[in-house]
Amino acid sequence: MPLPLNQKPKGPKNWGKLSKTLSFWVLITLLAGTLFTYTSSSKEAAPTIRYSDYLTQLNEGNIASVTIQDGSVILGDLKNKIPVDRRMVGSFRVELPVTNSDAELARLQAKNVQIESKPRGTSLGSIAIMFLPYLIILGIWVLIMRQMQAGGAKAFSFGKSKAKLLTADSPKVTFADVAGCDEAKIELEEIIEFLKDPQKFTKLGGRLPKGALLVGPPGTGKTLLARAVAGEAARPFFSMSGSDFVEMFVGVGASRVRDLFEQGKAHAPCIIFIDEIDAVGRHRGAGLGGGHDEREQTLNQLLVEMDGFESNDGVILIAATNRPDVLDPALLRPGRFDRQIVVDAPDLRGREGILKVHTRNKPIADDVNITTLARGTPGMSGADLANLVNEGALLAARRNHDKVYMNDLEDAKDKVMLGAERKSMVMKDEERKLTAYHEGGHAVCTIKTVGNDPLHKVTIVPRGRALGLAFTLPEDDRVSITREQLEAHLVRMYGGRVAEELVFGRNRVTTGASSDIQQATTLARRYVSQWGLSDAIGPILVGDNEQELFLGREIQTRREVSERTAQLVDSEVSRVIKEAYNRAKETLTENLDLLHRVAAALLDRETLTGDEVNRLARGETLPPPAVPPSFPVPSTQETLSIPAKPAKPPLFGGPEVAPA
Repeated sequence: MPLPLNQKPKGPKNWGKLSKTLSFWVLITLLAGTLFTYTSSSKEAAPTIRYSDYLTQLNEGNIASVTIQDGSVILGDLKNKIPVDRRMVGSFRVELPVTNSDAELARLQAKNVQIESKPRGTSLGSIAIMFLPYLIILGIWVLIMRQMQAGGAKAFSFGKSKAKLLTADSPKVTFADVAGCDEAKIELEEIIEFLKDPQKFTKLGGRLPKGALLVGPPGTGKTLLARAVAGEAARPFFSMSGSDFVEMFVGVGASRVRDLFEQGKAHAPCIIFIDEIDAVGRHRGAGLGGGHDEREQTLNQLLVEMDGFESNDGVILIAATNRPDVLDPALLRPGRFDRQIVVDAPDLRGREGILKVHTRNKPIADDVNITTLARGTPGMSGADLANLVNEGALLAARRNHDKVYMNDLEDAKDKVMLGAERKSMVMKDEERKLTAYHEGGHAVCTIKTVGNDPLHKVTIVPRGRALGLAFTLPEDDRVSITREQLEAHLVRMYGGRVAEELVFGRNRVTTGASSDIQQATTLARRYVSQWGLSDAIGPILVGDNEQELFLGREIQTRREVSERTAQLVDSEVSRVIKEAYNRAKETLTENLDLLHRVAAALLDRETLTGDEVNRLARGETLPPPAVPPSFPVPSTQETLSIPAKPAKPPLFGGPEVAPA
């Protein structure tokens, strides 16, 4: 794993520091133990006796020798042990009533007692006990100072860059592991070639690009591309996140930017990668932040380092973001980010390449058709496709398959796009019938209205948070959509509510169409106010002057729409919705028999494909459902698995929520 540049690798040096610390504390402990043993074994630990008992032992001739301390204390040794405090002792301690008494000396000399005199408190134990607290405090202070020095003054290193340097030992990702973004790969390969052979470009007057900004929605492979650049460049590669610059201390972000580019210049030519650069590159002066905002200081320093008074030749900055609209214009100009590389959602050929990359190391069965799978996943990003293949492998493992079959991947695709099946959920017969007619209304309006995408699947099995789904898939990748397709999509959205009303009456319609109504209202308002498809309003933009707080350039918004125009927009939205509702009612009224057949088939089979619904529309009888013999029945754990959150469907081809 890559280490921060200011972090030393753990090894024998750290162990040596730890052993020195342990040795220090062991020495302190041994010293304290030795002093305690010494003092406890000295005469000062002898029991104290009364002066009268001392005179008795002296008169009996039982005292062998004494030591007089400062003329006031006698420490003596006995010839025979005596009982003191229920134990036999051979030494004693006694306080003299008279200090420096000549009579006391005469009595001791009369009994032939050996006499020694010395000052009190001059023993090594007394001195050590007196200085022991100071020694312990000194030792703790020395330990703290050594720890600060051993850590490289970590308390003052928060201004250093946290960038990671990818070395040759790091796991490498190459351009062979990246698919679906060929144009972005070409742009980045040119930068790598510039680093490897700059003479090829400079001889014609070209200069090394200062930076490249990877822009695209989440999951499209921006960070993966940067990792591939690190694996292909064979040059020092520094990686850092935009949020690593700013912390609680003022000025830390700018300091880390300076340190990062200093390290880059020391390793030039090199590449610096900043992920999620919008964390520090937002518009200056946006929201309520002042000129001394910490984030703005960090951005200012980044602007200076990229293209300021001093040149940073040989340092290429690559950054990634999915919010280019909030970046400061000074950051995006040529000379800083010379190239803005768009990494968009992959097309059919790109999805096929991504699926091949993610399936090449997995045991794939012969019946797996990558092209068919790619055609059925429009709008999916690289991360979504990787998740689809992983879910297929997990599903095959739960089914005890030796390989990943096409059926596993198709079921995984439905799980990712529609949500996991909730077969354990028990619904009443009346609710199942309502759901069947609701989804049947969506299905009939889909196949009977010109402009709709082909019907992929309709089911009344609860998936994710929906009780039923009618899902469409476009035949190919779509960049724009026509007015006819928009209006047909609105008709499809209201097919469920209209079917409930026609079959069960207005008093028994349910709240299951709430999601349909919400999506249809949003689509109708954009139809009128953004896309200029209303004849009454005309091709003008209405009501797009609002900015998000802290993100836009202004806090106050100006009212650019008059009351009359706002009322006209509301009336046009209502007209578009009512026309779609009436068209759905006409379509289902004309095809009421087909609606009953589709609902009956859903109640019987629970799930119908688009081909089966088309066969019912042609008046054909559906064959009995075929059970694949090579696939065992899923276990109870599989059917009771936690439902996954449905992927965001395409704008004009996605699941419809059934009655709640």
